[in-house]
Amino acid sequence: MQVCNVPAMYEEEDGTLAVKLARASIDRSVKGIPMPEIKVPEKFQNDSGAFVTLNTYPNLDLRGCIGFPEPYFPLKDALVKAAESATRDPRFPRLKASELDNIVVEVSLLSPPQRIKVKNPKEYLNIVKIGKHGLIVEQGGFKGLLLPQVPVEWGWDVEKYLGQTCMKAGLFADAWLDSRTRIYSFEGDVFSEEKPRGTVRRKKLDGA
Repeated sequence: MQVCNVPAMYEEEDGTLAVKLARASIDRSVKGIPMPEIKVPEKFQNDSGAFVTLNTYPNLDLRGCIGFPEPYFPLKDALVKAAESATRDPRFPRLKASELDNIVVEVSLLSPPQRIKVKNPKEYLNIVKIGKHGLIVEQGGFKGLLLPQVPVEWGWDVEKYLGQTCMKAGLFADAWLDSRTRIYSFEGDVFSEEKPRGTVRRKKLDGA
């Protein structure tokens, strides 16, 4: 499996701050407490896509994942909104206060999606890079997204990754070969707590 190292868009302190914002928003949503005032640098005022993922600890099973692939909001607001929504991801029961110290918070800070234009769909196999690209698949009213860390975590190659993103959109796995299918890529910096409320680390997407 080919894996690509990507230059970081955000520094370690940015990742720590992003997780802090998300964790505070989760606490506010679940406990019904006020959101603390958290100062952020200018870059957090720029519009940016962001996802917040909640995983159980220590098994790291998915507990919620919601976000905004497009830069609809300033990064600070995107993180707060995504974190709040992740506590009530419709795929899972609503997060309870008793779970707050048994989850780890992960944030993905995203670049704007760009359409991958090809003459032959098989060119996607050489363009998409595992560990670099998140993917969005669109066809008609169907749309699906997978974050760049997903194929690394599951050990997928590019063809499997394309197929799984198509299936996330509700399409057949080989829909990426259909000329009507549009595929977009984006990049992301991923940061996660090592343990609940613990130290935040950059998540390596190179398998290291």
